[in-house]
Amino acid sequence: MAGSRVMSGTGSKVWMTEFHSLRRSSYLPGFRIPFLSVSAAAASQLTLHPIKSEMSLCIGTHIIPHPEKLRVCYVVSPSRVGDCSLTAIYVFAYPKIERGGEDAFFTSSLNGGAIAVADGVSGWAEQNVDPALFSRELIANASSMAEDTEVNYDPQVLLRKAHAATTSKGSATVIVAMMQQNGILKVANVGDCGMRVIRKGQVMFTTCPQEHYFDCPYQLSSEASTQTYLDAVVSTVRLMEGDIIVMGSDGLFDNVYDREIVSTIGSNNDVTEAAKALARLARDHSMDFGFDSPYSSEARTKGIDVPDWKKLLGMKLTGGKIDDITVVVGKAVKLAL
Repeated sequence: MAGSRVMSGTGSKVWMTEFHSLRRSSYLPGFRIPFLSVSAAAASQLTLHPIKSEMSLCIGTHIIPHPEKLRVCYVVSPSRVGDCSLTAIYVFAYPKIERGGEDAFFTSSLNGGAIAVADGVSGWAEQNVDPALFSRELIANASSMAEDTEVNYDPQVLLRKAHAATTSKGSATVIVAMMQQNGILKVANVGDCGMRVIRKGQVMFTTCPQEHYFDCPYQLSSEASTQTYLDAVVSTVRLMEGDIIVMGSDGLFDNVYDREIVSTIGSNNDVTEAAKALARLARDHSMDFGFDSPYSSEARTKGIDVPDWKKLLGMKLTGGKIDDITVVVGKAVKLAL
């Protein structure tokens, strides 16, 4: 869940949940190598041109939802949300709205590749609104509109169009990244979903979470008083062959440090296995009350800690944040055409 606080003028509280795993496979765009037979005489007259190199993303995903939420779990096929035959959409919905948030994401082979993660704000359950509805519809709209000529591989424009088309009540944090075949990756982020780019064992790019105050992130919403696509942080990254993208909901980044992400990526060459390993690591940390997680560390910096008498005993606030965990791992590969 994206925090749990709804920016709608009503009260809310933090929802804590647990998860179970569900695996998705990755895909690798195929290679097409043309051949031309010519005579020796004709070959002497040919003008040689360098092979054109284009970039694409090889993508693996993994999501770990709450085990009690796994009662209803289904895939929205591309045909149900529009003509986007190259796009896979994975949506996890749950029958009891009082149980909290919802993650949704899509991956696409459009151009060089497109990925997005949305995290429903669980506080809407207090108003008898299913937190899954908004994030699910937002991602479905983004998926169906990704190929629009007006979007033109601009994730901020895609956020504008997808948000405007979303009619469900609720709100969600969201991040979208779209890569052109020349290796240019454009990113638009609202809230605390995040992304890292790893190059040769080092984090060379990271998004920064946006929040009003602790555990209340920026969010796209059905309410007019909250954020819009104009509040998105927009970034551009030039990828190189072999670069790794790690995108996820805050269930990943609240529980796993960047150094652990780099180490896990380095230990897993397959993108799907890497996504699975990161999701499981986040799940394990989230349920470890003694782990000094990024979430508990940030909480202490915001003045949220154990009582003073416990501090005198050398104690401090620790533990992970039990939450929906969505991980998307992409590797930049060069295709010779």
